[in-house]
Amino acid sequence: MKVLLKNAREKKGLKTREVAQKLGIDQALISKFESGTRKPTKDQIIKLASLLEIDFETLMVIWLKEKILYEIGQEEFALKALMVAEQEIKYNNSISSKKISSSLQKILNEIDSLKSKLETYKKVDALKTNKVLALEYTFESNRIEGNTMTLDETDLVINEGLTISGKSMREHLEAINHQEAIAFIKDFVQKNSILNERDLLTIHNLILRGIIPQDAGRYRKIQVLINESTHVPPEPNLVPKEMEDFFVWYEINKNKVHPVILAAEMHERIASIQPFIDGNGRTSRLIMNLILLQNGYVIANIKGDYDTQTKYYKALETAQIKNNKEDFILFIAQTEKESLQHYISIISQ
Repeated sequence: MKVLLKNAREKKGLKTREVAQKLGIDQALISKFESGTRKPTKDQIIKLASLLEIDFETLMVIWLKEKILYEIGQEEFALKALMVAEQEIKYNNSISSKKISSSLQKILNEIDSLKSKLETYKKVDALKTNKVLALEYTFESNRIEGNTMTLDETDLVINEGLTISGKSMREHLEAINHQEAIAFIKDFVQKNSILNERDLLTIHNLILRGIIPQDAGRYRKIQVLINESTHVPPEPNLVPKEMEDFFVWYEINKNKVHPVILAAEMHERIASIQPFIDGNGRTSRLIMNLILLQNGYVIANIKGDYDTQTKYYKALETAQIKNNKEDFILFIAQTEKESLQHYISIISQ
């Protein structure tokens, strides 16, 4: 691993000092990684793979191999233990890897057909359309969380800078902040950036800026419950580890599953961990839509009306409590399909 890291850094034309600054760690650690006298943590592996453009799976396998050798390499029964572990890992993977259902595959095919149709309109100036749809997304996403502004009122606040009589300061800030968060993810996609934990925290910071400033962009310090359901998110002290595992899962799966499934999974996982004291719903939906935009799809705009909310939360609860994500992924896929149809109907006029 030490040779791989050093060669990748030199190929990028970076000094150890520059790598340390970009990753926010001590320069001496980078030198120790490259000399083999110190092993990176899993979180550091994720960041190194992203910064140095090393295939994540390759680097992760090498890291795990060295970790295994360090832990049990000299043990008398090491090989036998590895054989037993291999069988258990294969069994667990066979349980967790489920085939896509025919109903889900059908809607994914329809989505990709609509995406191909959308690409024929690429030369059309979609700036006005995107602005309208971003406004609708802000309105619906905030409505899901209890914001009482109408679509027209949201428009006046965002685009005219007006204040609405009878609406709280928080509701005004929710509209403004969410629109800025949409601009952030669109700029992120435009720059072809690589998603990491810092970006997630930035999005959350935008969502809660001026509302709960002390918690904006920070993981929660207290335990929370979700809608009085039987799903209990992890204890606060476990959240950083849960989010580290979340990004490991993302790196492993981002090129292996359909983007719509990936986006839905990202949303569900964040919503289940509940890493923040507030703003988890908006943040998880923004991350979901960042993934969709990165892959050439459009924003999946979940409506805030009663019937849609009920279906949304019921599907999410089933994923959280029964560990059955099929309904939730189908819900997100159907939402994306409808959003694509809506987009095409507007832009083709």
